[in-house]
Amino acid sequence: MADYQASIDIDAPPEAVFEFLVTDRGLTAWMGQWAALDARVDGAFAVNIAGYAIRGRFLEVDRPRRVTMSWGVAGNDELPPEASTVCFELTAIDGGTRVDLLHAGLPPISVDGHADGWAHFLPRLRVVATRGVPGIDHWTPRP
Repeated sequence: MADYQASIDIDAPPEAVFEFLVTDRGLTAWMGQWAALDARVDGAFAVNIAGYAIRGRFLEVDRPRRVTMSWGVAGNDELPPEASTVCFELTAIDGGTRVDLLHAGLPPISVDGHADGWAHFLPRLRVVATRGVPGIDHWTPRP
């Protein structure tokens, strides 16, 4: 299994950024077209992204420092629901928040596609967390 890591700085406090990770409306403002989130330990994590049903459970909810969820794709044998984990760690920095992302436990064949997705979506998180409008999302996974 493989991991993917990325970081992004956002000009908003951790409390504001955190809401975009744990609420249906917040998450779909920057990633996905539909979400049903129950942001408590063992609560459901469900989001549809570009036709893919991402399913998992919240594993850790430490407001506003960290949120970790299991992550997988319904109907996908290589990365089934809850097969990997996604952790967002939020650290207050001068003028905002550093968001460190760790997507762990990915099958090697899935790393490039997830790296492409996170490289697309994290800048959209920055836009919405600073009250911007990221525009219509036309991202699709690499073949």
